[in-house]
Amino acid sequence: MHITSPAYECAASLTLPANEIQLWRVDVEAAASGEARWRQLLSGDEQARAQAYRFSADRQRYTTVRAWLRTLLGAYAGRDPRELVFSYSDKGKPALIPRGGDPEIQFNVSHSGGASLLAFTQGRDLGVDVESLHRNIEHDAIARRFFSTREQEQLSELRPQDRSAAFFRCWTRKEAYLKATGAGLSLPLEQFDVSLVGGDTDSLLETRPDPVEASLWTLGEVPAGAGYVGALCARGKGWRLKSWSDQAPEPSTPKPGSK
Repeated sequence: MHITSPAYECAASLTLPANEIQLWRVDVEAAASGEARWRQLLSGDEQARAQAYRFSADRQRYTTVRAWLRTLLGAYAGRDPRELVFSYSDKGKPALIPRGGDPEIQFNVSHSGGASLLAFTQGRDLGVDVESLHRNIEHDAIARRFFSTREQEQLSELRPQDRSAAFFRCWTRKEAYLKATGAGLSLPLEQFDVSLVGGDTDSLLETRPDPVEASLWTLGEVPAGAGYVGALCARGKGWRLKSWSDQAPEPSTPKPGSK
């Protein structure tokens, strides 16, 4: 996995090379002030889901991230973002329903606190996860319940002050792998091991019961911004990761009747 970080670019028209994964980081808190505009990009069912959130901050985050997803997918596919239609697997993983001639775009989205990561590629299963390092949770109890023996051993070998960040590195890597495979929590978390080393770009150590499965994927840490940790998993080896990890440009709202 080779990472490049290009400068600020406009999302109006984007290309997606076949052997490349493009990762966008969106500052959700900064973009949430445009909620009224972003809502115009959403489908009826997405708007209904947004309105179902009890707290306005959750509604704003959902609306912003969903509008960004539609904007970027529309830019890659050369389509009006309002016309995009999604399908969902039995585990809830979304996919873009293509129309004739569209590239086979795969994507995945994650958000935590004020940050969201959106990953895009062609014809390649992938999953992305981001977590805030400031979440107040019972690290040790969760690790004992969900981490593999090897992961728990890695965690116990660290200094106490280093364990919180290592916990979140482990969690995001496991989540990214589960999302990439599409298995969700139907795949027991103790059936595969990941590295807890910071900055690791080859983090999938072992899969069980089939050890060959680990060789089919690339899993590693990706830029997520200060106070966050991110991970991305994708099928295959040797692909390039292009990362927009600064503040992304705001999506534009199409005018009525525009294409």
